[in-house]
Amino acid sequence: MVQQKVIILGGGVAGLSAAHELIERGFKVEVYEAKTIPGGKARSIPVPDTGTMGPAGKRKDLPGEHGFRFFPRFYKHVVDTMRRIPYGSGTVADNLVDTTRVEMARFGQKSLVLPSHSPRSFSDIREILDEFSTVFGPDFGISPEEMAFFASRIWQIITSCEERRMDEYEKEDWWDFIGAHSRSSAYQKFFGHGITRSLVAAKAHLASTKTIGDIFIQLLFDLVEPGPSSDRLLNGPTNDVWIDPWLKYLTQKGVAYHLEAKVKAIQCGNGLIHSATIEKGGKTFEVRGDYFIAAIPIERMAQLVTPQIEKLDPGLGKLYGLSVGGVSWMNGIQLYLTEDVPITHGHTIYVDSPWALTSISQRQFWPDINFTEYADGRIQGIISVDISEWDEKGLNGKTAKQCTREEVMAEVWEQLKQSLNINGKEALKDEYLDHWFLDPAIYLVEGEQDTNEEPLLVNLIDTWALRPEAVTQIPNLFLASDYVRTYTDLATMEGANEAARRAVNGLLDAAGVNASKCKLWNLHEPEIFEPWRAIDRIRYHKGLPWDDSLVQWGLAALDLILKGAHMLGQGLGLEPFSVLAKAGETTLPVALMPLDALSASGVDKPLSMLHDAAGVFENTELRQDLMALAQRSVLAMAIRMAQAQDPVGVGGSPPIADLYGLGAAKAVSFQKSGRSGRVRIIPQ
Repeated sequence: MVQQKVIILGGGVAGLSAAHELIERGFKVEVYEAKTIPGGKARSIPVPDTGTMGPAGKRKDLPGEHGFRFFPRFYKHVVDTMRRIPYGSGTVADNLVDTTRVEMARFGQKSLVLPSHSPRSFSDIREILDEFSTVFGPDFGISPEEMAFFASRIWQIITSCEERRMDEYEKEDWWDFIGAHSRSSAYQKFFGHGITRSLVAAKAHLASTKTIGDIFIQLLFDLVEPGPSSDRLLNGPTNDVWIDPWLKYLTQKGVAYHLEAKVKAIQCGNGLIHSATIEKGGKTFEVRGDYFIAAIPIERMAQLVTPQIEKLDPGLGKLYGLSVGGVSWMNGIQLYLTEDVPITHGHTIYVDSPWALTSISQRQFWPDINFTEYADGRIQGIISVDISEWDEKGLNGKTAKQCTREEVMAEVWEQLKQSLNINGKEALKDEYLDHWFLDPAIYLVEGEQDTNEEPLLVNLIDTWALRPEAVTQIPNLFLASDYVRTYTDLATMEGANEAARRAVNGLLDAAGVNASKCKLWNLHEPEIFEPWRAIDRIRYHKGLPWDDSLVQWGLAALDLILKGAHMLGQGLGLEPFSVLAKAGETTLPVALMPLDALSASGVDKPLSMLHDAAGVFENTELRQDLMALAQRSVLAMAIRMAQAQDPVGVGGSPPIADLYGLGAAKAVSFQKSGRSGRVRIIPQ
């Protein structure tokens, strides 16, 4: 059988991800990347001419970046790929390290520092409690009423069904949804601008509530759920510990990867793509294959859609509209210091910064990197900063786009000092700053504002309809880039990797290849909230607005029942708990079951462990068990209430049991840790 050939246009995370999946499934793969360094926006960029001669020979150039790397816990696709890239005796995924803190720094005021993971010890809890005085104190500027209002907005997103999010919240901007226009400037700064600008380079007045809300609650759940840190980083320069080992693995498997090879045109005929024009070394040539995957940014892909291509797939004609006004700037600058300044063990968000700065102090996460091997050997620390707002005036009275590269550096340094040098403490001193490096994608055009060769797609309101699927109407053309429709729904490494997987899955179908499909993960939201979403789904299909008063009433009633059960259990000398379980042939509340019956009932973890409160926080498995028990309790209550609201699925909505995927079943089996237990959630 002749090996089928796939041409991948673009060698960033999406192109490398597609090549990885294809080469492992027996295809012949060629990748064409325009840059001189592999990795696209994720690449490391050596700072030119900074390496000098040392006692052991020439030192390395300083490591620069397009922007610092950030791997939230909800990233599943890209981390799965990293686990399949050999590195030393392990894999590239072993190079991910947890942060422990996230800091919100303010001009001239005390920073807010919180754990970047769920509480694991009483010291974590104590630290959170210590920060309450800052969060709710007068200098923070956000009233308790505003805090509660914002929490209610987040609660609404969490308890809204997917259909409502896509139909309603996709068409509403974040600023209006959180009521920022009528709130304090501090509220606007933290919850309006801070969440959108610093995290995804979006503007609160224009960004889709669906996208911002979905990602925010992912980060929120990452923080509160037991498990790894919500924020992970690489333990060295990106290309050293990820991209270069990845490319080495792929080329050893047979991938042909071409650098400095820019796509100039895509040709089609007879309903198919038949070739692409590549420019390399001042010469152009045609490349042909059986299938083509376009893994290039939206602003470039929009230019390659010809009238002939648009005729074959009219949806591709929408890419130009998506690229015009649908991209923003989020670029990095690295500051190289002769004295290391750790700042905090994680990301710092500069909430008062007019340029929406975020930073990482790198050295503390690079334990195996010998800094004396770089530049002249004097560099001791690196602060990697992302600039997410280029259109607001800084302290110098200019927008970042109006500044020269030197002015950008000086203004960033000043905004950092205003945030970190407080209360007489001088964390950043001018004499520490030895070198700096601004992303070379930013360049100044004489007489004009700065230009950015690598902008970032942002999710403006109601633009989901403009975004294409990975599988086009052209049978041999597939799209793998962060503008493709994905579960991730955000221009990130995770979105690019997921898009590549979707493209490969479509290609496998088109090629008729009997190979396993690439795995896809939807965004995860704890099952405990599914009852609310299911009830909202009924309301949505009936044309009713979001409302959770019914469930709130039910929870209040459930709380009274549980308190009564707790008192009864104490009186009888039994251990109370809040789920229904089957003990032998009799359905009993766990509140009325002695401890020795719990193991037989199917409850996974003997509750006698609860006597050690510290153990609850240290034992991740136990915390997960307790969360599962709480989920079952709420699920039982809410299913009953939803059934009462719409028992037969009238009004165009499916029966409530189907909304849960339960069918007519009255019980659910739970499998955990190699042990099984059957817990009756609706007694017969």
